[in-house]
Amino acid sequence: MANLINEAEVRSTWAPIIESATGINDANKLAWMSTYCHNHKLYEDANIMSLDPTMNLHGMGNAVLPVIGGANGSGDKAPTLLPLAMQVAAQTVGLDLVPVVPMAGPMGLLSYLDFVYEGGRLDNAVTPTYIKTVDAKAGNDVLVGTSRIDGKNIIKIVDALGVGETSIADRYTSPELVKALEDHIKGFAAADEAGSPFSRGAGESTPDKVMGLSLFSKSVAAETFQVAAAVTREQVQDLKQFGVDAVAQVEAVLTNELTQSINQHILGAIRALGTQNVGTSFDIALPAAASLAGGETVASVHRAILTQVLAAANYIANKGRRGAGNFAVVGPQVATVLQSIAGFVANPMANTFSQAAGAIYPLGSVAGINVYTDPTMAWDSYQIAVGRKGDGNSAGLVFMPYLMAESVQTIAEGTMAPKVAVKSRFALVEAGFHPETQYVTFEISGTWSNLINLV
Repeated sequence: MANLINEAEVRSTWAPIIESATGINDANKLAWMSTYCHNHKLYEDANIMSLDPTMNLHGMGNAVLPVIGGANGSGDKAPTLLPLAMQVAAQTVGLDLVPVVPMAGPMGLLSYLDFVYEGGRLDNAVTPTYIKTVDAKAGNDVLVGTSRIDGKNIIKIVDALGVGETSIADRYTSPELVKALEDHIKGFAAADEAGSPFSRGAGESTPDKVMGLSLFSKSVAAETFQVAAAVTREQVQDLKQFGVDAVAQVEAVLTNELTQSINQHILGAIRALGTQNVGTSFDIALPAAASLAGGETVASVHRAILTQVLAAANYIANKGRRGAGNFAVVGPQVATVLQSIAGFVANPMANTFSQAAGAIYPLGSVAGINVYTDPTMAWDSYQIAVGRKGDGNSAGLVFMPYLMAESVQTIAEGTMAPKVAVKSRFALVEAGFHPETQYVTFEISGTWSNLINLV
């Protein structure tokens, strides 16, 4: 299912509807939600239930929920609800932490660009000029440096393929092309390996070295979160006297459950990648209040937490070379400490919609870093995840929704009570060659039992 109209038309059609329904006015979020709504509408139009004209229709039959990967449901209600999908997308704050690239179907391709030194092929006789490997240099090949990302050797290939070598992989173990945005070869654009510039005459007579542009694609498939709930006929009847629509309340609860599940899935992936960004430990140990001396106060010790968050953000810029970290996710006690520090400015984030109960929520920003609180973390959990939200074309996590919310409602044959099932289908993809460079996870520790008072 491909988009049938251009992006500008999609945006002009759907952005006012989304803003009216959800209150969202952030340009980036309106852009991807408009694309998603367009894809969702195409899905509804293409998959609306119809009767097979070759069937002998004897009656509706039993009410049956659809089976994943199996039989279709009985179709007592249209299977998709775009307004419900918009609410799930709007209330999922975790989507503010990662770029979103909507998928038009249950499978898709995520493409991203990278520049490599001199190009070449690793799997045939077109030998690359530079490779990265765990092996030491062989023959006349030249070691020109080590990778700043993973410490592997960067080797300039000098010797042509020899007897028994059909590709450079026959000479070196698991060779890789050297990516220019992650590693740097000193002297590549210069006159020598020391990095000296060319003289005018040498510059005129020396051929330019070439940077190769490579397009990489990753195949992804949508995965599923699903949940269902039922109400009794008595609940439907009795709640009406209070002006409460029981079925609508059930859908709201199911929407909240999907939102929290997606949030925690995204946060879990961010924290896991943050622990893989090795090289420097950002864990910080704070002294107890009783051991403070020389004018130190509890507030000044708390200030060290903020410094560590800023250090992690700048480490992401240094390691990933695509920009500094721009968000941090903390627990409720760490959030309390950050709010108490002078200079922390609480202000609204770009998303102004109402948050679902229990979902992560924006706390404020400091030094360009948006701080979010995860209320599902334990009160005494002092883990902090710092990361950078990219644009979908660079390393890091990318969220690719297919159907943000699909709803099916049936009537139980025995009790005649309504039952609602909701599912969300999406892919959370690790894009790029080193997605872990965009995140840092660290812990606060100390001899105290309470972070707020350090006692």
